[in-house]
Amino acid sequence: MDIHLAGSRPTRKAPPEYFTGNVMQDPIIAAEPPARLVSTRVAFEPGARTAWHSHPLGQTLYVVEGVGRVQAKGGPIREIRPGDVVWIPPGEKHWHGASPTNGMTHIAMQEALDGSYATWMEKVTDAEYSEKVG
Repeated sequence: MDIHLAGSRPTRKAPPEYFTGNVMQDPIIAAEPPARLVSTRVAFEPGARTAWHSHPLGQTLYVVEGVGRVQAKGGPIREIRPGDVVWIPPGEKHWHGASPTNGMTHIAMQEALDGSYATWMEKVTDAEYSEKVG
């Protein structure tokens, strides 16, 4: 059993090659093999978002505060709020982040496959991000 005491692992700024805007990450767990779970608390300032990406075994997002957005490639932008749970199937190209006027924090949970938990792609353009929610 491992216990990670609150404050024992520092908050880090999300890598700019995978995110637009100010995004802070707090690690929750990166389980040792044979377990595959990786989970992070991610806080997005208004307008901040991930790049397009996918996960080999899917991803679950649990919104804890604020107002956010999520979109699967080719689908509508959806608004997400505290208590919402989003399941993104394996291999689905998507992005997620805050709304233009509100920050959003979620818990991201995904499993690694052969050591990889995400495939990062191009950044979401301002035009893509600004499409109508629907």
